[in-house]
Amino acid sequence: MSIKGAGGSEGGIGRFFIGLIMFVAGGYLFLNAVQVTNSFFGYGLFSLGSYQITSGYVLVPFMIGVGMIFFNSSNYVGWLLMIVSVIIIVFGIITSTHFHLRPMTAFELITIIVLMVGGLGLFLSSLRNYSK
Repeated sequence: MSIKGAGGSEGGIGRFFIGLIMFVAGGYLFLNAVQVTNSFFGYGLFSLGSYQITSGYVLVPFMIGVGMIFFNSSNYVGWLLMIVSVIIIVFGIITSTHFHLRPMTAFELITIIVLMVGGLGLFLSSLRNYSK
């Protein structure tokens, strides 16, 4: 009786864990090097011709919808205004998110790439059957 390795194949359990650790470490270093910024406020969400619809304009129908709901909770127009405004606000926040890779040395970048790609290669090779 032999011990089954990663993926039910014979052997490869060491490759599995080393590859997994390398991939996770490389992924951590990569995500740690990414800077996330947001420019939602102060910039236009949409433009209609030369007219910019800013993030503040989206709050006007939201406030009207909330007021209509507090006045009459079964008012479908108020619910529609509020829900559409929230969707536009969430959409605006997501689309205005910017990702930037922080400045790093070539050694840091090569280390991240080797850890991620090498770890993925080791991890996937551990799933092969070594008994053949």
